[in-house]
Amino acid sequence: MKIEQITVIGAGTMGNGIAHVCAQFGYKVNLVDVSETALDKAITTITKNLDRQLQKGSITEETKNLTLANITKNTDLKTAENSDIVIEAASENFNIKEKIFQQLDTICKPETILASNTSSISITRIAACTNRPEKVIGMHFMNPVPVMKLVEIIKGYSTDKATTETIVTLTKQLQKTPIEANDFPGFVANRILMPMINEAIYTLNEGVSGVAEIDQIMKLGMAHPMGPLQLADFIGLDVCLSILNVLYEGFGLPKYAPCPLLVNMVTAKHLGIKTGKGFYNYSGGTKELVVSSNFS
Repeated sequence: MKIEQITVIGAGTMGNGIAHVCAQFGYKVNLVDVSETALDKAITTITKNLDRQLQKGSITEETKNLTLANITKNTDLKTAENSDIVIEAASENFNIKEKIFQQLDTICKPETILASNTSSISITRIAACTNRPEKVIGMHFMNPVPVMKLVEIIKGYSTDKATTETIVTLTKQLQKTPIEANDFPGFVANRILMPMINEAIYTLNEGVSGVAEIDQIMKLGMAHPMGPLQLADFIGLDVCLSILNVLYEGFGLPKYAPCPLLVNMVTAKHLGIKTGKGFYNYSGGTKELVVSSNFS
């Protein structure tokens, strides 16, 4: 299957990163979001990231200009009708994804592949919202998309071989590394990562050690580039909670139960970098420890 036109649904952090990479490697990208403001912000972010690449010498001015020229903004989902592949990167919420895939199924050509960037929700469940389950697949990019090489390819129960091969080939053309996984809660990446983050939050909640100390131990002792609490802030505490809930509901095992501290922080809307405060305070443009008796 020849891929020329790609639609990306969602102009947030993941969506704009996916659009950036697809456009950079020559694909025509239709970036769709319900918010015109979000679309404008996405183009600004993509431009800044391209400028960063330009400064590092990893791309040329011509590549930057061609990348931006390859991206079209739209607020109407119907503009996906001529796409060869649609990559959904909306919120990690099944009800939202269900509605999007139901609409895409009626809008897109029968041969169009529908991919989801979900980090934990069942591809089989998403595929069941359509009349083309064999053409539905998971394409889980890592954040930040322009930098990270891994793309987790998740095959649903009905995903066919041709769909998988097409997505694997596309991933390689984006100079990413595709690694296949079967459809189980959290797949591979988050089934391993989220319990580690959750355990770090339990360790903090139980007073074993402080935020900075937990992060430093994992960085210096385990060679992690970022500590688990800082990483949670970077991912978004609401996203972490959502994924842990999927794991807990999917497996029914207590080891996946979200830490009450995480639940409280999300309830208080301390979601990490996106709100300026999580385990660290980012409101002043720098990372500082949040001073609170909750974390002592």
